[in-house]
Amino acid sequence: MFKQILETIREIFSGPAAKGYVADITRYHRIQASPGYRQAAKYCHQRLTEWGVQAEIFSFPANERTRYWSRGMFQEWEATDATLHLIEPREKQRKLADYHGSKLSLIQRSAPFEGEAEVVLLEDGEEEAEYEGLGLAGRIVLTKGDLERVRELAVERHGAVGILYDDLRETPPIRQRLDLPDALQYTSFWWTGHEKKCFGFVLTPREGERLRALIKEGAREGKPPLKVRAKVDSRFYDGAIEVVSGLIPGEDDQEVVIVAHLCHPQPSANDNASGSATALEMARALGLLIAKGELARPRRGLRFLWIPEMTGTYAYLATHEEAIPRMIAGLNLDMVGEDQDRTGSSLLLVRSPAATPSFADALLEALLEAASDEAKGFGGMGGFSLFRRAETPFMAGSDHYVLADPTVGVPCPMLNQWPDRFYHTSLDTLDKVDPRMLARVGAVAATYAYWIANAGPQEAVWLGHEMVARFKGEILRLVQGKVTEVMGEKTAGLSTVLNELKRQGEFLVEREHGALASLKRLSPSLDVEGWKREVAEFARAELARGQAIIRDQVEELPQTPPTEPTEEEKRAAGMIPRRLYRGPIWAPRYLHKLSPADRERWYRLGKEYKEAMRVVPVLALYWADGKRTLLEIAQRVELEMGRREVSLLMEYFELLSRMGLITMHENLPCLALGPDGAIIGGEK
Repeated sequence: MFKQILETIREIFSGPAAKGYVADITRYHRIQASPGYRQAAKYCHQRLTEWGVQAEIFSFPANERTRYWSRGMFQEWEATDATLHLIEPREKQRKLADYHGSKLSLIQRSAPFEGEAEVVLLEDGEEEAEYEGLGLAGRIVLTKGDLERVRELAVERHGAVGILYDDLRETPPIRQRLDLPDALQYTSFWWTGHEKKCFGFVLTPREGERLRALIKEGAREGKPPLKVRAKVDSRFYDGAIEVVSGLIPGEDDQEVVIVAHLCHPQPSANDNASGSATALEMARALGLLIAKGELARPRRGLRFLWIPEMTGTYAYLATHEEAIPRMIAGLNLDMVGEDQDRTGSSLLLVRSPAATPSFADALLEALLEAASDEAKGFGGMGGFSLFRRAETPFMAGSDHYVLADPTVGVPCPMLNQWPDRFYHTSLDTLDKVDPRMLARVGAVAATYAYWIANAGPQEAVWLGHEMVARFKGEILRLVQGKVTEVMGEKTAGLSTVLNELKRQGEFLVEREHGALASLKRLSPSLDVEGWKREVAEFARAELARGQAIIRDQVEELPQTPPTEPTEEEKRAAGMIPRRLYRGPIWAPRYLHKLSPADRERWYRLGKEYKEAMRVVPVLALYWADGKRTLLEIAQRVELEMGRREVSLLMEYFELLSRMGLITMHENLPCLALGPDGAIIGGEK
């Protein structure tokens, strides 16, 4: 059904050429809304034009007044020079940072500054108590704490003029802070127009440790404080931010959308010159194959977008709302070119969220499996890949999470390599990019895009059967996983285990029904009801089989009676959030609307739920359809990712309401919760 397309594309897609585009793109310092980003955008536009692809550059205002949905824009920024010298103690004088030598040595979007200042050491600087008696006015702080928190406390509240930052964020299990002692961490201010701007420099962990030791030694011996001379030539101004579009027209006005973010500081080779270069080679290869007649003109157009990460996606979608219903599916290419031996990464298919179920995940899984048949066992038996790959549940953090938001509704999985030991550092360089990996990913992504663009009734029928087969495997794994868990531990009450299995199975069926319904995007007259019945009946039978096995293995315990909900759960069951903006909420722009106490609550929320905050609020907003209560939303998130976070979501939605980003409406309270946490006995 797709193998001939895949082989045709493999013949023409060039990994070395794509790596050449990576090299070209890394020449530009691609900070969003900057001259360097604009140069990179013009480069992409020029290549597309040379290949005969319809190309244009969309320009959007870069100022602090413009907003696209909830996403606030920011001013354009340019830096021409920045240096930092240690001048006291005199015997230790040396240059600590030089923007000309490495663009990452400056905290991006630093304000202009020139002068000398003493350096004050903060262990992390995230708590107000650390600042007692420091007298920071006119001084610079050295920290490895959360940058925005330190800026707010040290600069905003206590008068510091700048920040020296020496952290290297850890990405377990492949990177600890001192594993890359000479790397600079990509660090940036993200101004919203409501802060006191300042400057900052980034130091390597090695240099940071030297300065820390020097400061502590001086304090013990009663020596004068360290002093530095800093110079930052930079400016902010109302400018523009660009999105590059390349279009291979189809027979109608529907489109398949391929996105790759073009931004990030020089060099940022894998993140994300690799995704941008892969999209360029896809456009060249598909355009040429279609022009030569080796691939037919597709039914739907192929739209390629090179964007400033997330900012550009918001801007493009908000100004093309009429086109969103014609976007049949998308794919996000983010960090796809890794040399896995060097970076420690695996190629991941990041699935769509359960709130936006679609055919896209199953198709991409099938394509990756076909492309992974790279080598054979002895005697030519079997097939296996020569690279690491995996499928993972949805995670946010890149442009697919905007497209896949149910208020936008464009099915959009992501291809990504993670973890990467050089991620967001000065060592994300061209030598970490593998042309073979670019070719693998590019061929799969191009086949995915072209197959969807050209799919009709026959392709939709094949994919429906493929989805049903994969769903059955998922149900079997769910049931056997629960049986294995019970036989290994036997700790939960029988009714709790059975209810949990039932809820998880029903959730998967509901999600699959939505995914099967999405096939009508490919063939509007397609009848999917038979498949829906098939998956429901299969799941029902397998869940019953699993429950029977579990009953045989678990000692009979008294049935768990309905439990009285906690006060927090009662409140959550009585509140219905309603979203006011399309797309995910970008809260930082609105924090100034909170009281100081509520701003502190927001910070504490992020600190207390550090890992959960990366995914739980995003999924919760996806499920917030204006009808579900907060308790129902928490239950959906739990079913999707295995975490029940009622307290987190109560606080999160309350603060969003105070920022004016959502409204909260009352709901009739439930009377009780069942053993599985479901609402029972109440009316809604």
